[in-house]
Amino acid sequence: MNGSDSANFSDRGRRWWARGAFALAVAAAAVPVLFAGVLGAVALLVVEIGGVVVTVASLYWFLARRGVLRWISLGVAIVTPVIVLAVFVRAHLLWVVLLAYLLALAAGVCARAALRTHRAEATMPEYPASPAQHPFMIMNPHSGGGKVAKFDLKRKAEALGAEVVLLEGPGNIDVAALARQAVEQGADLLGVAGGDGTQALVAAVAAEHDLPFLVISAGTRNHFAMDLGLDRSDPARSLDALRDGVELRVDLGAVDGRPFVNNASFGVYAEIVSSPAYRDDKAATVLKLLPDLLTGHSGPRLVAHIGANAVEEPQAVLVSNNSYGTSDLAGLSRRDRLDRGVLGVVTLSVSNTREAVDLLRLNNVRGLTQTTAREVIVEADTPEIPVGVDGESLLLRTPVRCTVHPGALRVLVPRDRPGVRVAAPVFDWVRLWRTAFPS
Repeated sequence: MNGSDSANFSDRGRRWWARGAFALAVAAAAVPVLFAGVLGAVALLVVEIGGVVVTVASLYWFLARRGVLRWISLGVAIVTPVIVLAVFVRAHLLWVVLLAYLLALAAGVCARAALRTHRAEATMPEYPASPAQHPFMIMNPHSGGGKVAKFDLKRKAEALGAEVVLLEGPGNIDVAALARQAVEQGADLLGVAGGDGTQALVAAVAAEHDLPFLVISAGTRNHFAMDLGLDRSDPARSLDALRDGVELRVDLGAVDGRPFVNNASFGVYAEIVSSPAYRDDKAATVLKLLPDLLTGHSGPRLVAHIGANAVEEPQAVLVSNNSYGTSDLAGLSRRDRLDRGVLGVVTLSVSNTREAVDLLRLNNVRGLTQTTAREVIVEADTPEIPVGVDGESLLLRTPVRCTVHPGALRVLVPRDRPGVRVAAPVFDWVRLWRTAFPS
């Protein structure tokens, strides 16, 4: 089969996946009408939407209130789905609802198959890598609960010819200065086994000297390693890049000149993490601080300038090195690519129950926005604001400027990476219709 035949086959396959998605969506909508009647289907819809609205509103009150009202709200949020389920069971329509959901789920699977991007378009290009003659590694033995010792990373790296320095103290060690000293002494590759904050500081030195950078997934969350497709369950596999590696050209974010590989956060999250009590009792600190932060009674008032646009008084701003998927606005999962040369920007504005419920509407532009930009400037009515940078809390003077440096970082990765995958496509009914029924 030649390239043209393959492309035609792919187009036909996408067309039938798209048509299947529409057929299943129609079936999902028709099932309640067929088995419950028009009035019954309307009643099911009202009960379902009402249950979702009450649950969301109750959860907001739980987060934004204190005392007895907080716990009453939590009780309502727990009981409401149970009541909705009981209504469906009593009306002998639970199976109808479940069947409709299964059909809708199948429609979504078909739609994603129809809209998926070709792997070559969705993954970062790989470039040949020259073997390093003097690799230098910085390893934090305390990171990730002791992964450096657990996976014997120091010995394995040294067996591959690397010089390894452990961050054992005493006191804080300037990892950027340590990396610069290694470069002056002839290091031709820099690597880090540690958290994303440490990764970013050393990555900036590698970018400054145009040296390859090796990420070893020995941190706690390893978000950067995940987005590079590395094996997070076995950080020793990252060292395979020294034997059979390829290079990725990756962007590097910066907040007031400080590099970040993942994101910088402003507002509610940054305020909570900056609290001295957060490290000792995270849950209690969140519940204590959230009410005043959500209602605007504490914390600075922010203005986010995103390109030529401005968002007034958002409660949270997340600026990421390239954008997260639409299903992961909080930056807890992954980015499909790290080489698009843009910052991903998410803002959240929820100051009352109505606005919390409004987040259920996809067109609620003010409450939740997601966009991209080359520069983001965050102003505040205070001279300094806390900023969470790759999980570390900093206090920066306002205004705070976030930028992106496209292709600044040469990341050395193993040729075989188990985490490389094509990200889920953005769901678009118009695009799906054109795929199913091309003109």
